[in-house]
Amino acid sequence: QVQLVESGGGLVQAKGSLRLSCAASGSIFRINVMGWYRQAPGKQRELVAIITSGITSGGSTNYADSVKGRFTISRDNAKNTVYLQMNSLKPEDTAVYYCNLLNLGSTYWGQGTQVTVSS
Repeated sequence: QVQLVESGGGLVQAKGSLRLSCAASGSIFRINVMGWYRQAPGKQRELVAIITSGITSGGSTNYADSVKGRFTISRDNAKNTVYLQMNSLKPEDTAVYYCNLLNLGSTYWGQGTQVTVSS
């Protein structure tokens, strides 16, 4: 059984910063992909950023165009934890942020953490 536990959401003013964390536990294969998605009210869930496990060469990353240059995804493979550093936040970043793990062909989701950016 795989579980994802997120933390770090909250309320922040525009141009502020937040850091999200997601710890995975259970049967985690060393080669996997972790990432963050978000869903704003009335909108579909969308990709924010993903990072591969990068056992030998470091994780490769991919970002949504809307967050490039402002958000940074990173991970600690020893802890099976992924982070999302969010800087220069905008009101349009307001959403529920979900941690995602692709592990041995199965997809897992965290419970979601609310991020609210006030103008």
